[in-house]
Amino acid sequence: MKKALFPGSFDPITLAHVDILQRALPLFDEVVVGIGLNSTKQSFLSAEQREEMVRLVYKDVPKVKVAAYQGLTVDYCKQIGAQYMIRGIRSTLDFEYEKAIAQMNHAMHPDIESIIILSKPGFSAISSTIVRDILRNGGNIDQFVPKAVAEILKQANK
Repeated sequence: MKKALFPGSFDPITLAHVDILQRALPLFDEVVVGIGLNSTKQSFLSAEQREEMVRLVYKDVPKVKVAAYQGLTVDYCKQIGAQYMIRGIRSTLDFEYEKAIAQMNHAMHPDIESIIILSKPGFSAISSTIVRDILRNGGNIDQFVPKAVAEILKQANK
């Protein structure tokens, strides 16, 4: 079975995340959306809220699983039996960062392969950070996140 991990903060999940995962799904039998919990980062949404939103978006896609994790992402891949790690990149800055991470991961676990998917041009400016900023300032996020997520975020931000 080809199993992959799609890691990220998903704080919140955006249409850019959805696009990367949709394009990766045909390559794998199962994809775990791994919500990384970083103790040094202040989250906008709780881990439970992020898990709920991702589950809602993929409720009709049985080969997508959702789980939160802590620690090194490559170690979590090993723990869940994922042979692949999916990463999306939007820019050359993302590429350099992801290349370095992929090389370090390979040094630690050579049996786990990083799969890098380039963002479609229409999604390259979308990031969770920008969506949070728009939301905090009362802007409309409808074009940046899945519809169900937009509704939850609007209710939570009232």
